Amino acid sequence: MTETDTTSGSAQKARFELSAGPGRVLVWFYGVFTVAAASRSIVQMILDFGKAPLAYVLSAVAALVYGFITYSLVRGGERARRTALVCCAAELAGVLIVGTWTLVEPSAFTDATVWSYLGRDYLFIPVILPVTGMIWLRRSKNG
Repeated sequence: MTETDTTSGSAQKARFELSAGPGRVLVWFYGVFTVAAASRSIVQMILDFGKAPLAYVLSAVAALVYGFITYSLVRGGERARRTALVCCAAELAGVLIVGTWTLVEPSAFTDATVWSYLGRDYLFIPVILPVTGMIWLRRSKNG
């Protein structure tokens, strides 16, 4: 076995481990949330963008973050793991900021975002998912 074969085998093992076991559940949830947030924001932007542009743009941003995390988990490898970890932290910050903002001053948003009220409309999964993702990504470090 050559060094290239060993390196290739390690890369494939790392890729598999990110989306295996609990990672597979994360990929599923992030995939579903990508579709849900993207669909919601696209429909809202097309039908009534002027009503609540900030809320609709924030939902679109959530969809992009979810999609990028999904891609990173499926892709695997150390670089993708680190990138997904940073994105999960950014997602959690977004959920906490927007969620707290909507709790403190509900009139700031004329319509809800995916992250409003800490993800209440989505069974609080938007606040649970990034924490779970960060735990999984930290545990999967170094295979």
